Amino acid sequence: MRVCIHRGTKQIGGTCIEIEAQGKRIVLDIGLPLDAGEHDDPAALVPPVPGFREPDPSLLGVVISHPHQDHYGLIQHIRSDIPVLIGAAATRILATAADFIPSSVKLSNTIPLADRNPITQGPFTITPYLMDHSAYDAYAMVIEADGKRLFYSGDLRGHGRKSTFFDELVRNPPPRIDALLLEGTTIGRTNTDRGFATESDLEEAFLAAFGSTPGLAMVWASGQNFDRLVTVFRASKRAGRRFIVDLYTAAMLAATGNEHVPQSDWPEVSVFVPRWQRVKIKTSERFDLLRPHHAHRIYPEQFAELASSYVLLFRPAMSRELEQANCLSGARLQYSMWEGYLGEERMQPTLGWLKTKEISVETIHSSGHASVADLKRLARSMRPKALVPIHSFHTGSYPELFENVTPKQDGVWWDV
Repeated sequence: MRVCIHRGTKQIGGTCIEIEAQGKRIVLDIGLPLDAGEHDDPAALVPPVPGFREPDPSLLGVVISHPHQDHYGLIQHIRSDIPVLIGAAATRILATAADFIPSSVKLSNTIPLADRNPITQGPFTITPYLMDHSAYDAYAMVIEADGKRLFYSGDLRGHGRKSTFFDELVRNPPPRIDALLLEGTTIGRTNTDRGFATESDLEEAFLAAFGSTPGLAMVWASGQNFDRLVTVFRASKRAGRRFIVDLYTAAMLAATGNEHVPQSDWPEVSVFVPRWQRVKIKTSERFDLLRPHHAHRIYPEQFAELASSYVLLFRPAMSRELEQANCLSGARLQYSMWEGYLGEERMQPTLGWLKTKEISVETIHSSGHASVADLKRLARSMRPKALVPIHSFHTGSYPELFENVTPKQDGVWWDV
């Protein structure tokens, strides 16, 4: 078995790994690089893998570890008939997101991944492991061929609401791992050697914040970070407040197919349809997007009447409507995404608007990626013959943290 990491040995995002055995090949992830500019041609960023553009029977499929763009974001620029191995819920999430976000994708030729359910593709046996991550339906996996065994971490963590999956992997790791491709997103960040706050910790922080907010409580978080949405919902309910999501988020929650994740028909949840979503529905005549949630709608004028009774999942595009509704007196905002985004130019108009409206901003967040402490636990439990750094801006630091580190270079083939 041979491996070529086309992108990922010295950066976070854009991951793409090609594996060959007995003249057949599979690819792990085909992500959009995080540093891709809005004027870059995505098609030009597709790695030079034979079969991506022209038919090649040796390419058996592409495995998508989870539905984050830095792992799937270039898939619409390769041949659509290539089999895609991906979780069933992830497939639904991407398809639903495509109704709202042009950069998402609806996949048709899929093979569903399921926890610890081996899949055979030619000489390869692929065994997925459902993982704790800020993306739903995320998998690490063992790739076996030619008597060799490679473990690809994908993106994972050990402090979310599904931390038991990570703990079980550490307690009972797959045996005889020849190469461990280990993500290291948090390496080089502050305090990662001590671990991160759990979702339960964040729930308490949100509860305290909601309790001290005299008006509308707003949370700025991803509509696809379902662990965080559960956390905010639980804190909202405990604070005696109704949780308000936009139509996009309501559709995402429904796409999980998980009855334990908040849904628009829950008595403590309402759906606000901001103007841009109303316009989209009308111009595209996609009234079917609204129909499942219509009975649970709430309108901006209601925010002003009972602002202290609500927690709103905030979007910058809502700013004008909220201002017109006169519901911002006493409002506070909790920011719950990576703080690095706040320094980006695209965020400045919203931050300026919040300041103008005298809305205080507090960060309540925890990483979607494993701490260094948890990465060490995982590496010690697997005892790989070679540990290959990936998905990190600090791959040079791996030898200080792990044993048997074997660095690789982008675009260079190597034997497992």
